[in-house]
Amino acid sequence: MSFLSPSSLSSSPIRILGIDPGLRTTGFGVIDKEGQQLHYVASGCIKSPDGELPERLKVILDSLGEVIALHHPQQVAVEKVFVNVNPQSTLLLGQARGATICAAVLANLPVAEYTALQVKQAVVGNGHADKEQVQAMVQRLLKLSGTPSTDAADALACAICHAHGGMGLGALTTKGFRVKNGRLV
Repeated sequence: MSFLSPSSLSSSPIRILGIDPGLRTTGFGVIDKEGQQLHYVASGCIKSPDGELPERLKVILDSLGEVIALHHPQQVAVEKVFVNVNPQSTLLLGQARGATICAAVLANLPVAEYTALQVKQAVVGNGHADKEQVQAMVQRLLKLSGTPSTDAADALACAICHAHGGMGLGALTTKGFRVKNGRLV
């Protein structure tokens, strides 16, 4: 009779692409989750030029397609759109978010969606944390030598949220749950 040791149960790393959609700046962050360890792979920002909306959305779609082709993520986590005071801004952000989801779907990748509250709760422990707190915790959790830009930090935080919440707790998914006071219920 043989027994499996904990080290023999380790699985291969899972690569996660986190995306913080925006029409002007879309942040992306790529991490590997190996067991309980998170490892930084890459991050950055996609800046769409001023101009007509279709061309700006194409820049987001094409650029994320390049990120996916370069880093080969297995899963994608996207931040959900919040309802803004200005309906036009909310609509434009929603279209940018649609372009990010299309980039993942075109690459046949599963997409998980998280609210900003869920992301901040998972990374900082406070659903109402400010941008600087998110940047500091992302830097600490991923052992980065410098502070990532706010958009890249938000994208990395989204990937970390997915790694902890979306695949944690014995690989339970968050699908079908709702958020109450910053927690999944």
